[in-house]
Amino acid sequence: MTTYPNELADPDVLGGHEEHALLRGAPWRRFAVLGDSVAAGVGERVDGYLALTWAERVARGLRSHHPGLAYLNLGVRDLRAQQVRETQLAPALTFAPDLAAVIAGGNDLLSRRFDPDAVARELEAIVAPLRDVGAEVFMFRLLDITLAIDVPEPYGTRLSERLAALNDATSAVAERQQALVVAGAAHTRAADPPMYSSDLMHLNLRGQAVIGSEAIRELSRVLAPPVEGEPLGLRPRVPSEELAQGLVLPAVESGG
Repeated sequence: MTTYPNELADPDVLGGHEEHALLRGAPWRRFAVLGDSVAAGVGERVDGYLALTWAERVARGLRSHHPGLAYLNLGVRDLRAQQVRETQLAPALTFAPDLAAVIAGGNDLLSRRFDPDAVARELEAIVAPLRDVGAEVFMFRLLDITLAIDVPEPYGTRLSERLAALNDATSAVAERQQALVVAGAAHTRAADPPMYSSDLMHLNLRGQAVIGSEAIRELSRVLAPPVEGEPLGLRPRVPSEELAQGLVLPAVESGG
């Protein structure tokens, strides 16, 4: 019988029974993931941990309540935010999710010129239509790998600043669209080198176990009774017609 002792002993990783308890009452039956390699779950296996990506862990927790859950992961590595919108939004909307995760912008910040305002516009153009059709949406503040490894200067400072700018842009979009945010960047494990793959870019499956557990904890926070009869997944948000008029996009300061 295969066992996963390291995962079972990890205080930051939820077990199956804990996932089930936290997601009790979850209404979601169609879960879509849009984005880049983080969305796709790229990362090396780690001894003693299940070979599950963060999104597969979320799907597992939801399936413990709804065995027929439909799960679609559209994530493709190396895509920029614009490419995610152009290639994945239409299929996601056709899938008709009631829960969606959007993770994009990481490849934009690695380019020679990084414009966080432009990334924010693309993220909003992905999230707003999903919210328009009633999907609950969650996003991620990416972990800063420069906390865990030494990156030569000036590249380390530039990368950290760009990550902060992307995370701020993500949070701003989430606030306007009333999406949820998984605060991976603030996690105490962000500075733990064994969380990352040997490519020094992606979380390994230990790191994904931690972040998948954080995503489930975040989702559990909206499962309390809605305020004043608000239906779950339709919390107040910026109307997409206002977005189209360019009225709701404050400037995000570039990290360089």
